[in-house]
Amino acid sequence: QAQLVESGGGLVQAGGSLRLSCAASGRTFSTNAMGWFRQAPGKEREFVAAIGWSGGTTYYTVSVKGRFTVSRDNAKNTVYLQMNNLTPEDTAVYYCAADRGTLRIGLVTNDSDHAYWGPGTQVTVAS
Repeated sequence: QAQLVESGGGLVQAGGSLRLSCAASGRTFSTNAMGWFRQAPGKEREFVAAIGWSGGTTYYTVSVKGRFTVSRDNAKNTVYLQMNNLTPEDTAVYYCAADRGTLRIGLVTNDSDHAYWGPGTQVTVAS
């Protein structure tokens, strides 16, 4: 059974950094674009970043552009989200998800375009 599991969350001071990992098991996701989403308390889940299946294309929501970097290692079946200069507004549960499609040209940012989801990892940024 295909699974995604996030790790690397935790408590960090404002201005600090965290690196999230999303490890896949049960099948390879090397031909799926991957996305990162987050959900803050009382808010809807929102798109954060995406990376194409080959790793050659990335896309970020405006609020994290320049601070977050998404990458992947298909040999390890793992996707990463490097988060720098964190602010309290970044506090949320972070989820990784796999695109429903394979070998897609371009990226998708909607929840409904993703078929597999991890359980999430909590990121808390203290001011």
